[in-house]
Amino acid sequence: MRERIPRIIKWIYPQRIWEGPEDEKALYLTFDDGPVPGVTPWVLEQLKAYDARASFFCIGENVEKHPEVFRQVIDAGHVVGNHTYNHLNGWKTPVEEYIQNTIKAREVIDQNLPSGKDLQDPLFRPPYGKIRNVQAKKLQKLGFRIVMWSIVSMDYDLRISPEKCLENVLKNAGPGSIIVFHDSHKAEKNLRQVLPQVLEHYKDAGYKFKTLV
Repeated sequence: MRERIPRIIKWIYPQRIWEGPEDEKALYLTFDDGPVPGVTPWVLEQLKAYDARASFFCIGENVEKHPEVFRQVIDAGHVVGNHTYNHLNGWKTPVEEYIQNTIKAREVIDQNLPSGKDLQDPLFRPPYGKIRNVQAKKLQKLGFRIVMWSIVSMDYDLRISPEKCLENVLKNAGPGSIIVFHDSHKAEKNLRQVLPQVLEHYKDAGYKFKTLV
């Protein structure tokens, strides 16, 4: 997977969200695969320290297992999105199974939102970024906004060092970039070293950290 998405890919799939507005110094931090005890709460602490807001793409099964951690994300003022119920690879999953799995995740997320709160124009990010056109179109008809990214930190890749992970972000991110991190045990080693440095670097550079909605 490339750290930075080529512009031609964004041109081919213009109805998917690849980046935010480029006319202001703002970054859009996103976290996939949570909520996870120990990791997600730590991420929330780092974000709070830098007055940063972010978007969390949650696996339905994890929300079901850890509703208290999910509520911490909501209570801290962050945005949540759908990452399927079982972290499915769209390229390897039959269309209807993929759609139903995503709907199941949406139901779990909705059930764990605070009373009276619902998700308008719900966000969806395909695991691995792998989704077929027919799956994407069906989800869009159901009201989902499909969010991709500009920059992948590669924090989940155990073959790369924290230094390389940090370089992936600092070398490529700029105004409007949507950056992918992971609040997972697999990514934790890199994440704990890299996230505070990213927050400090861009805060010092005058950037704001915003949610996608």
